[in-house]
Amino acid sequence: MNVKNCHNFHDFRQLAKRRLPGPIFNYIDGAADDEVTYRRNTTSFGDCDLVPNVLRGVSDVDMSVTIMGQRLAMPVYCSPTALQRLFHHQGERAVAAAAAQYGTMFGVSSLGTISLEEARQISDGPQVYQFYFHKDRGLNREMMARSKQAGVNVMMLTVDSITGGNRERDKRTGFSIPFKLNLAGLTQFAVRPAWAINYLMHERFRLPQLDSHVDMSGGAMSISRYFTEMLDPAISWADVAEMVQHWDGQFCLKGIMSVQDAQRAAEIGCTGIVISNHGGRQLDGSRSAFDQLAEIVDAVGHKIDVMMDGGVQRGTHVLKALSLGAKAVGLGRYYLFPLAAAGQAGVERALDLMRSEIARDMTLMGCASVDQLTRQNLRFRQNLPY
Repeated sequence: MNVKNCHNFHDFRQLAKRRLPGPIFNYIDGAADDEVTYRRNTTSFGDCDLVPNVLRGVSDVDMSVTIMGQRLAMPVYCSPTALQRLFHHQGERAVAAAAAQYGTMFGVSSLGTISLEEARQISDGPQVYQFYFHKDRGLNREMMARSKQAGVNVMMLTVDSITGGNRERDKRTGFSIPFKLNLAGLTQFAVRPAWAINYLMHERFRLPQLDSHVDMSGGAMSISRYFTEMLDPAISWADVAEMVQHWDGQFCLKGIMSVQDAQRAAEIGCTGIVISNHGGRQLDGSRSAFDQLAEIVDAVGHKIDVMMDGGVQRGTHVLKALSLGAKAVGLGRYYLFPLAAAGQAGVERALDLMRSEIARDMTLMGCASVDQLTRQNLRFRQNLPY
């Protein structure tokens, strides 16, 4: 199988699994505890059916949307994710270039492996910075100032990661940065020599946003230790309100799951929220973003832009979220597996498939534009309120 023979999320996942050493594949694929929420994120879409209208004369489809002042050519964007250099040597460079080609938004994480400045040079399209709130307030201020200077359009503060989730797949392999693997993990690297050769022949692994604050040269700074030791679990609404005022621009909270928190975000001046459970990687047993979407849209959708992510694998999933009132939908693993499988070509292939699916599905729904997607086009199998 090669990337041209990949036709959906599952094809890309299988190709990535063949290429990546087990510890890295499981870092992408895994989630917290029993991974119940991870699975539920996707299966929740199956509880909702689309009801199409016919004979609507749909000859052209306009799938463009505007979120937080940014115009996107399609209603999906590449959510910022960490450590992309591990998955493929092109890392965020591939994602930035692919997002630019397809006219959508992408982002760089605090744990990103290229700098904010380089990402902006690759793409002048909408760019977000996924920010983690650190105990070191000086680091927080420095990152915000740097983001503004780099031309970042949207500050996206992640609020559901004040401590690391219990990701047992990583514990079994000893996955950490820098690598400090146990015997089981080392064995899985040994059977993927092509990945190791590729990794070693390109630039060294770096975290440019944190280089001056985190010593990556010795010891094992695992991902869970980063979240546990460097991030501030005492972050409060007052801290976020101060950040919103200091940023003085488009400001989004990622990881909102309750109506109360959505309302508070609107009150302190946020311009957007992402309903998200971090891909099931934090609190297992938490509700899926899609299941929470309608009540949050009803509460604050007239005040701020509401987006969601988690479990999205198909264009029909996107249409269901848009019909409930989401302004756009974030993609994570959907583009990470293609990145791991084939770099920029993989991400472009995945975005092209998603664009084609959305256009075809909107045509079949009888909708020429995103604003024609409404709750009248949905039915829930278990008569859940929406």
